[in-house]
Amino acid sequence: MLELDHIEKYYNAGTVHEMCMFHDFSMTIGDGEFVSVVGSNGSGKTSLLNIICGSIPLDAGAIRMNGRDITRMSEFRRQRQIGRVYQNPAMGTCPTMTILENMSLADNKGKSFNLRRGTDKKRIDFYREQLHSLGLGLEDKLHVKVGVLSGGQRQAMALLMSTMTDIEFLILDEHTAALDPKTAEIIMELTGKIVREKGLTSIMVTHNLRYAVEYGNRLVMMHQGHAIMDAAGQEKAAIKTKDILDKFNEISIECGN
Repeated sequence: MLELDHIEKYYNAGTVHEMCMFHDFSMTIGDGEFVSVVGSNGSGKTSLLNIICGSIPLDAGAIRMNGRDITRMSEFRRQRQIGRVYQNPAMGTCPTMTILENMSLADNKGKSFNLRRGTDKKRIDFYREQLHSLGLGLEDKLHVKVGVLSGGQRQAMALLMSTMTDIEFLILDEHTAALDPKTAEIIMELTGKIVREKGLTSIMVTHNLRYAVEYGNRLVMMHQGHAIMDAAGQEKAAIKTKDILDKFNEISIECGN
């Protein structure tokens, strides 16, 4: 379970450009939930992810992971329990290293690095098996540098690598936004498959309203640092893309657009 307890976050505090992103904001995400988060630019979606991952600090409030207070825990320590896939496929992999080296790096996340070889030959068959599950033929390209792969192939690898270790939470930060429509569909299908098979608690920020409707068992719409829609279970299953569009239009009119 992930709990955000009365959090506060200000940008440019104490200046004429001060902006309040979150004020007394609370949210609880239960074990096994797959939460799709939508909202306009500046609504707080990415800030929410950055706060959870520890990329930006809180001004007040607390974050608890399975009852443990992680508010002051460093970002790299949180990554032992959190896997994250970014919008830019280049951010989840190392382009100058081979597929095999990338897989080995991900496999050793959170472990101590001693004076031993970076790649364990005993794990190569396991890596091939994992890559084969993607259905992209990458299992036959272990010694190819990741930098020559397509954006979709790299994002599929990033998704796989982020979930190789025993993480508890998967953070998806608009992970299909930079991909063409066909590749985005492949990545979303892989996402759904991995989340189901591993039973991960997941949070996915997306601008694709259809994905928000079709994937996950909870849908949250953010606006100006508030959750103005929060539907789960059967209520979420009944939501149509048009319902979200209508809510966006309602917000736009209220804002004078």
